[in-house]
Amino acid sequence: VQLVESGGGLVQTGGSLRLSCTAPVSSFEFHDYALTWFRQAPGKKREGVSHIDSRDDATWYSDSVKGRFTISRDNAKNTVYLRMNALKPEDTAVYYCAVVNLDGLSFEDPVPMDPKDYNYWGQGTQVTVSS
Repeated sequence: VQLVESGGGLVQTGGSLRLSCTAPVSSFEFHDYALTWFRQAPGKKREGVSHIDSRDDATWYSDSVKGRFTISRDNAKNTVYLRMNALKPEDTAVYYCAVVNLDGLSFEDPVPMDPKDYNYWGQGTQVTVSS
């Protein structure tokens, strides 16, 4: 199953971008899932920046993007968006969307954030913020 990202590009500091991730939900091998946006800058580990839970649309943001990024989804289009405002040079990275199986987890269990636990990935989209 392949996820497809789009919307990356070059933007100046303080600018905005909206990333899209189209996910073929009907092809998933599980019912409940979280879709997470990760990013990876050169020489750094892949880090999760935001996720949305399919069961209740609960969202989470890393401290580095809280208040600037907004995750949302359009079920009719099988698409999850990441709206990124007030972009900073340190936001420069390849952004990936990925899906993790939540079947059997309770709402009290944290959404897995280790990339190794994720089932499906997109190819990545480059975001570059110039200073």
